[in-house]
Amino acid sequence: MPHPTPPSVLRRPQLWIGTGLIAAVVSMLFALLYVGGNVNPRGNLHDLPVALVNADSGADAGGRHVNMGEQIVAGIQKAAKGDKSIDWQLVSREEADKRLGKGKVFGALVIPKDFTATVTALGAPQPAPQGKAAPPTLTVLTNQAAGSIGSSMSSQAAQKAAHAASAQLGQELLKQAGAQKAPLPTAAQLKLADPVTVTVADGHPVGSRSAMGLSAFYYALVLVVCGMLGANLVNSQVDTALGYLHTDYGPVRKREPVQHTSRVRTLAIGMALMLGMSLVMGTLVEVATVTILDMDASHLGLLWLYSVATIAVVGIGSLALFAAFGTPGMLLATIVFVAMAVPSSGATVPVQALPGFFRALSEFEPLRQITEGLRSLLYYGAQADAGLTRAWASMGVALVAALVFGFAVTFLYDRRGLHRIPLPGAGTGTPAEPPASPEAAAPATA
Repeated sequence: MPHPTPPSVLRRPQLWIGTGLIAAVVSMLFALLYVGGNVNPRGNLHDLPVALVNADSGADAGGRHVNMGEQIVAGIQKAAKGDKSIDWQLVSREEADKRLGKGKVFGALVIPKDFTATVTALGAPQPAPQGKAAPPTLTVLTNQAAGSIGSSMSSQAAQKAAHAASAQLGQELLKQAGAQKAPLPTAAQLKLADPVTVTVADGHPVGSRSAMGLSAFYYALVLVVCGMLGANLVNSQVDTALGYLHTDYGPVRKREPVQHTSRVRTLAIGMALMLGMSLVMGTLVEVATVTILDMDASHLGLLWLYSVATIAVVGIGSLALFAAFGTPGMLLATIVFVAMAVPSSGATVPVQALPGFFRALSEFEPLRQITEGLRSLLYYGAQADAGLTRAWASMGVALVAALVFGFAVTFLYDRRGLHRIPLPGAGTGTPAEPPASPEAAAPATA
């Protein structure tokens, strides 16, 4: 039988159709998932949590007690009824700091204790000497540790609300000034028209070597990729050791004698090897990022354990997919752990700014849970309720699901006699794989 030539192989329709269909599906799927999840975050924004703090103690003006902080809160809440993009959470300053320190809110708008006093001082008939009057101030707090885009959206919403409140107060102050007999200079009128100074501060600072709050996401992505690559490596190495695959070293091809074993045992061998590789890979990831790259990190022991566990779970999950679906399982693992996981992770664009489909994915896709656990470890002092408990719980559920699914499917295959290589005398009419011969290690020839 003549050897096939490249042109003859390329003329086969099934080669083009099969490869083309897979390439078309993969490219379309990745484009829809990656771009679809992030193409319109403002249009999809819904219930972004932002703290609203009213510490204003009020002041006496015109014979009555006035609290302008309450007026601002009422105005913001009234506007929020027609705009569901921001979830304003009215809390104390202490509670706001706690929520910022756990990533529960993306920012805060703080009305200070002396707000009313400083505003009424501007409209007093005899204001304090120039340079001594404290201007009314509203403070916007950001939280990059919760995500830079979410923090930016929160900051913009809080600043918009603060400036709107300033404009409203300015109208009231101008009316009061107009009721006075003495006309105000133009400069004073301009000052009263927009009396509030809006300042922006970091509500929960992150280190300078934390990728501006994105180091948790990049670290999580490295762990997921290591788990997938480790599973691919383990899968091929186990198959090579059992004689199911050959190994090419340049022009030399080597193949071990076939060792017939069940699919269940093959999967168990791969998972055991994956656990060992996870120890190595998790250790080296932490050494590379923390020791060599000097990434900001604390709780290094917990970080190491989390890294090893994450790689192990992702690797075992990938091996279960490989065992159940064969070669297509590798593509399926890429879709599950990367294509659907990255846009639904909430690591760059917050979950509150994702379309509904991706919000649903974020409830179980692993990358979101992994990232939130790492945020707790890297930014929030390893607090359990800052995402770490949910991350460990999700990891445990994923591990159990992978073990049950992988071993259930391979057990079913074994029970039905669907062996990877027919056993001798199995009655299939197909001869068993011959043992490797010395010529198997010889240089390949045309």
